[in-house]
Order: sequence, then C-alpha cells, then structure tokens
Amino acid sequence: MEQPPIGDVFGEMIRDAYAVRTGVGPRPLAGGRVPRPVIEVIERDDGLINGAPADHYLGGPEDWQPHDHRAVKLCRGQVLDIGTGAGRVAIELQRRGIAVTGLDTSPGAIEIARRRGLRDTVVTGVDAYAAGAATRYDTFLLLGNNLGLFEGPERAPVLLDALARLANPGARIVAQGTDPYGTTDPVHVAYHRRNREGGRIGGQLRLRLRYRLLATEWFDYLNCSPAELAALLAGSRWRLTSIDDRDRPYYLAVMELMG
Repeated sequence: MEQPPIGDVFGEMIRDAYAVRTGVGPRPLAGGRVPRPVIEVIERDDGLINGAPADHYLGGPEDWQPHDHRAVKLCRGQVLDIGTGAGRVAIELQRRGIAVTGLDTSPGAIEIARRRGLRDTVVTGVDAYAAGAATRYDTFLLLGNNLGLFEGPERAPVLLDALARLANPGARIVAQGTDPYGTTDPVHVAYHRRNREGGRIGGQLRLRLRYRLLATEWFDYLNCSPAELAALLAGSRWRLTSIDDRDRPYYLAVMELMG
C-alpha cells in the first residue's frame, strides 16, 4: 500500500479546526458547505487507531480540564509553554499579564496561535531552542499530556538537560501526564506487556498522526506512572516535588531545578 506523504499534520488539522470554529478559512467552508468535523487520527504501532475531535486544541478556560486550571496557578515568572499548539493555555496566561513564550515544532499551529493573538512564539524544538536562546525561564509548561515528550529513558535525560540550560535558578516544570496502568482493556494490557518484553517502559507509545492525506513520521510518546517518572529524573538536575493525581488517570507533576 502506498504510504502517505509526510507533512505538518498537526498544523493542517489546527488550521481546519480554526476555520470551522471561526468561519475563516478556505477549505472546510468552501462552496458554502456545512463544515465537516475535524478529527485527529492517532495510529499506534500495534495497529490500534483512535480518533478524537480536534476542536479542544482551541478551547478557552471554560473548556479546560480541572488540572489545567491548577497548572496555571503554579506558573510563576517567565513561562515557556512547550507544545503550545494553537496557544490554548499561553493566550490565557498572556491575558493575565504573565510573560509567556509559546514553543512548538508545527508552523501551522504557531500560525494559528499568532492569529489568535499570542505575541511571543517560536517554531522549533526544545533542543534547538536551548542551543541559542538568550531568555531564561522560571516555569516550563508541558500540558495537554505533553509529559509524553519525555518519550522514554533515552530521550528524557536529553530533554531535561535542555530545560536546565534554559532555566533560571529555582525553575520548575509543571507537566500533565497519564498513568496508563489502571486499564483492563486487553488491547492496552497486551501492548504494555509487549513493551516490557522488548525492554521498553510499558506505556511508551510508538505513534504517528494522520490527517487527510498527510502523516507524521513515527515517534515515541510516553505515558508513565509517577514512580516511573521519578526513575527517569534520577541523575538529572531536576527533582520531583509533587504529584497531584486527583483526576486519575491524569496527574500533574511538579519538578524543580536543584542547585
């Protein structure tokens, strides 16, 4: 079967979701048709395919989960919102007078974030940004399950080191993660077992995103327990200071820079 072309899947999806929500954009509303739903398709390497409406990436505080509101209250000083997407959280921080930079690898998503009013944006990854940025930050946000950007035991130390290089003394990471192990779904239980047998963390996902004709490259994305997170921090400059798991299986983790 012919493989789909690789492209800015997330950006194309966000552009269309924004067009459907606002009526501004050529594709979903072309010819006066009823707007079609914009669905994010996630494909896992065991063949599992999930889909969910993409509109939540544009949601304001009235649409947020409780842990999002609690995370925002933990922000202090200069904030770097990593994986900002369409600026869902960063725009609200900016409205509250908090100095915030939105960072994302998707040009399309950042285009929409800017269109929605987010002033300070960067299109790049954390590693490249840490290599050249002059700004230092007091809070790093990894919301929308973006603790997953730790990827696994190989990637986590690299990302943690990059954040340390971007950090002011006493900086903190506020990250939302998912503990995957409460499920009894045999498909997920088998996937966790297969991962462990292959030397991976049980909730270490191998994914790609699909939208219309495009796909991303395959990438790792991490769902882990708080205990597994603590193990990943060992040997880094960050220490786990709190876990708020009242919205299980979702949790907020706060990590603070040592020294």
